[in-house]
Amino acid sequence: MELSQKLKQLDEQAVKKLRPVFDKIDEISQKNTEKVLASFKNHRVSDSMFAGSTGYGYTDNGRDTLDAIYADVLGAEAAFCRHNIVNGTQAISIGLFGLLRPGDVMLSITGRPYDTLSEVIGDKTHNGDGSLYDFGVKYDDVEMKDGKIDYDAVDKKIKEHGEKIKVIFVQRSKGYAVRPTLSAEEIGEAAQFCHKLSNAYFVVDNCYGTFCDLSEPTHYGADMIIGSLIKNAGGGLANCGGYIAGTKRAVELASYRLTTVGIGTEVGATIGENRRMFQGLFMAPHTVAQAKKTAAYASYIFSHLGYDVEPSWDVDRHDIIQTVTFGTPDGLCNFCRGIQAGSPVDAFVVPEPWAMPGYDDPVIMAAGTFVSGASIEISADGPLRAPYTAYFQGGLTFESGRYAILTAAKTILGE
Repeated sequence: MELSQKLKQLDEQAVKKLRPVFDKIDEISQKNTEKVLASFKNHRVSDSMFAGSTGYGYTDNGRDTLDAIYADVLGAEAAFCRHNIVNGTQAISIGLFGLLRPGDVMLSITGRPYDTLSEVIGDKTHNGDGSLYDFGVKYDDVEMKDGKIDYDAVDKKIKEHGEKIKVIFVQRSKGYAVRPTLSAEEIGEAAQFCHKLSNAYFVVDNCYGTFCDLSEPTHYGADMIIGSLIKNAGGGLANCGGYIAGTKRAVELASYRLTTVGIGTEVGATIGENRRMFQGLFMAPHTVAQAKKTAAYASYIFSHLGYDVEPSWDVDRHDIIQTVTFGTPDGLCNFCRGIQAGSPVDAFVVPEPWAMPGYDDPVIMAAGTFVSGASIEISADGPLRAPYTAYFQGGLTFESGRYAILTAAKTILGE
């Protein structure tokens, strides 16, 4: 890649300054990899488990073993992982509909969840489509305060709704907001606080956060965590899918929503996807580390080009998302177009904003990926609304992520 003197010097400076940051990221990757390998060994993973089942999928040993490994690795009592969960939003929907009943209250303590959950939650202006609202589930939330959970406000809300609260919900990552991502340990503190006040299930949208810390929120007391396989947990190899992990009862109730009551995880043909899901989980800690390095590099480059970034390049990262705020529609669009041009797939495509299903504003998205929409590979997106912030994530390898970031920088600078 031909770089201007300015970008060449900035690139060299970034790589040098980021070495201690990368070392810490690699330590987490090493320990999480050891955790995965130990579970593979304990569950006697063999080639026979990679064969796909058909029909009902009874006695699919690979599927059942992978479920047990997910529970082990994520620090949960139980878990299931399925290729036919279409995205993180559906996985979260499965969890919420599994736990909530008419008359219950869902309380989000990290503000309103990500845009795509709005129609799942529903309200009186969007009724009749089968949302939680349609089934008599009430929703309430508590806004965060200075980037942290507002425990005083949470305490008041729990006392206000009392025993009607059945789910207390946390979104680990920022969504389309600009606020710090919560660490697994911080979420655990919130879970312990809420469990002292309520018998509600503590549920975490863990998308983008899996394997970013040494342990997951379930290790610290969350009743359920939910993630997507085309984000962190699939390691860049899973073609599709999602997971739910947590307490035995919470996972069982979710499994009844996944299939049907009384059957749960006992069925489900894997039709040849087992191998990629096993190998994806094996690769996930390393792949997540590559994405975190790419995000830290992006933060360094664009902060030194004068843009507001979150988080800073030199802080601990608890998800793979990096925001860069441009202040103008052109800045956001040019960044996404630069990322697309630096991607391995469809680099010739020029992204344009469009009305994506589930979003209130037009969204521009760069996704030059081998698996369609796989955020863990390399992607950038953002709604066309002020302050015009790009949400960047992914990087199967740091080398390719670095290339994409430099291509975006060149596009922004007009080089």
